[in-house]
Amino acid sequence: MPYKEQLKRKQKQEEQLLGGFCKVSPIIGMEHPYFYRNKVHAVFDRDKKGNVISGIYAEGTHRVIAVEECLIEDKKSQEIIRTIRELLPSFKIKTYNEDTGYGLLRHVLVRRGFETGEIMVVLVLGSPILPSKNNFVKALRKVHPEITTVVLNVNNKQTSMVLGEKEKPIYGPGFIKDKLCGCTFRISPKSFYQVNPVQTEVLYNTAMDYAELTGKETVIDAYCGTGTISLYLAKHAQKVYGIEIIASAIEDAKRNAEDNRCDNAEFILGDAAVKMQELVEQGVRPEVVLLDPPRAGCEEKVLAAIAQVMPQRIVYVSCNPASLARDLAYLEQNGYQAEVAQPVDMFPMTHHVETVVLMTIVKK
Repeated sequence: MPYKEQLKRKQKQEEQLLGGFCKVSPIIGMEHPYFYRNKVHAVFDRDKKGNVISGIYAEGTHRVIAVEECLIEDKKSQEIIRTIRELLPSFKIKTYNEDTGYGLLRHVLVRRGFETGEIMVVLVLGSPILPSKNNFVKALRKVHPEITTVVLNVNNKQTSMVLGEKEKPIYGPGFIKDKLCGCTFRISPKSFYQVNPVQTEVLYNTAMDYAELTGKETVIDAYCGTGTISLYLAKHAQKVYGIEIIASAIEDAKRNAEDNRCDNAEFILGDAAVKMQELVEQGVRPEVVLLDPPRAGCEEKVLAAIAQVMPQRIVYVSCNPASLARDLAYLEQNGYQAEVAQPVDMFPMTHHVETVVLMTIVKK
């Protein structure tokens, strides 16, 4: 389907789901909607002739479909995966067989900083030892000198998860850095980081516009993740509180705050509804609450807590217009009105769409 038709279809879906709440602005698409994903994953296997293949699982199975090129994944990352595939036979590295547990290489994950150019290669192995690892890295970097770090990750469990718990760098620092909206972020193998940084800046700038920050406001970011949007907001607010239930994400957020010398953002581990209430009890009165929940949307207790806190503005960033519509309905019943919705095409060539909505208190 031509890209313009995709955008029309997404616009129509947004208007059907959200048009009853507020004006839906025209969707912001990408100028170049290809090769935008900065995170590329390939599973390794052998075909019936014994040749090494890399690609994706067939839907609902663990049968590997070989992929030579994907039109939405970063070109350089795909080249690195192809090189690894070509190097395996000369290093006598076997691909992992999920049925027998025999073999070594299961997956390869490549992450690239589009702004910095730094590249991380993660080799996911079925056991902790990679024979001739130094020579393997040397051969790989001879073809791709841009690679700044290589990490061994061990996953010896029968699981659909790509990454295992144990990992160690065998070249470089074990992480890369990238820049987003003027902030620097450290990205390790398991870190959450938006996969389309070009459109993420569009999304975050829209959220910033809707927040209308003057430098005097207190902001609560109720699903802050690794702090990407919190740190951007902190540049324009007096104080930002980021709340997140995943401990590793909070650790990353605190480190990112240090790296950016940001001293007016505080990151709190815990349930957003509980922690928001605690902040209010401590005398915190946010003018703005930012919501960027998972696909399932906000838990009702989080929305109820916001209705108690009563910020002047709610900026809701959503990756699922259906759960967004449900949450807008709740907030409309509790003293808020939606002013405008801005769809952003973060994932061209897929059916997914992001939306930013501004809500304000209904004037009585």
